[in-house]
Amino acid sequence: MTVPDVEAVFRAEYGRAVAVLVRFLGDIDLAEEAVQDAFTTAVRRWPETGVPPSPAGWIITTARNRAVDRLRREAGRDERHAQAALLHASDAPPEEGPVRDDRLRLIFTCCHPALAVHARVALTLRLLGGLTTAQIARAFLVPEPTMAQRLVRAKAKIRNAGIPYRVPRDADLPDRLTGVLAVVYLIFNQGYEGEAGLCEEALRLGRLLAELMPDEPEVTGLLALMLLVESRRDARRDAHGALVPLPEQDRDRWDRELIAGGQELVRRCLRRKRPGPYQIQAAIQAVHSDAPDTGATDWGQILRLYDQLTAVAPSPVVALNRAVAVAEVEGPRHALDLVEALDLDGYHVLHAVRADLLRRLGRDTEAVREYEAAVALSQNPAERAYLERRRRELVRE
Repeated sequence: MTVPDVEAVFRAEYGRAVAVLVRFLGDIDLAEEAVQDAFTTAVRRWPETGVPPSPAGWIITTARNRAVDRLRREAGRDERHAQAALLHASDAPPEEGPVRDDRLRLIFTCCHPALAVHARVALTLRLLGGLTTAQIARAFLVPEPTMAQRLVRAKAKIRNAGIPYRVPRDADLPDRLTGVLAVVYLIFNQGYEGEAGLCEEALRLGRLLAELMPDEPEVTGLLALMLLVESRRDARRDAHGALVPLPEQDRDRWDRELIAGGQELVRRCLRRKRPGPYQIQAAIQAVHSDAPDTGATDWGQILRLYDQLTAVAPSPVVALNRAVAVAEVEGPRHALDLVEALDLDGYHVLHAVRADLLRRLGRDTEAVREYEAAVALSQNPAERAYLERRRRELVRE
């Protein structure tokens, strides 16, 4: 067993270990510290003694023992607090509820409506993904001290507001599930924009939710959506790391195994006949994945799905994406009229779409200005490089 092997166990088991310890101890900070101490011990011992038969079990047992020892040693700790923590850390019976899984319990705790959305995502990444504060800060494009303060405030909110470490009651589950799915999808999108490991973590959480909540069609739809989008990862960049948009991608580089898995989940959703936003978005991606090349894409079907998505979950971003489909079905002039009506001036994708439509209409001078606006607003280096290249092409012409 080498240090990299311990790191692999850390990535695979950190979230589970923290989730179990939070349930035993009722204290997020103490649980995190105990699990980190256990992994530090593993780094020191395992290269000499070998990996135990159950690495995760060893980590959880060691962390729990360290935490209890620490509570007993802290003479300055409020006596009632310490005794309560020690009692909570005893062999409590497993919680009964609609879902019995420590990681899912912690996801629902992190995604409590009392927390701001950005705090929900950051805390989920920290506690279940084992990501460092620096990694999360890069994903959110904020300084590390800022993210550290957000995490501290989120954990304090959970403690001070008395947010329970449990899966909600059946009656509360649908409302909370919406927030959980939104957080998982935000994690996936952060990863797709470039932060290594986040897509994998989102897919892991998505699979966990799908396994534990198989009767929720939107859970299935979200997993299908992520699988189908992830299938194009290798084709999304060229050999130099530059962004390759969907119409220009080499479809031979798409992951057919992920596509097959995503399409099967979409078919499962269709059979249930309970459409929701994630299911419809997954169906749109499935239509894209069906086409052997860009010219064979069934844009009529995609437009009909966007019409359905607009009815179920209207938003300016959905309207913008629908306009892209309108451009393929009805032409760029009609699509441009739709885009001009949207109030998304601070959104770089709007300017990129508008630039492309103007270019197709031969209005190059206006298109250049829109590309410049998109470059200025985009925070993704690969995306900025692509938009700048498109702008230069028009200037040269």
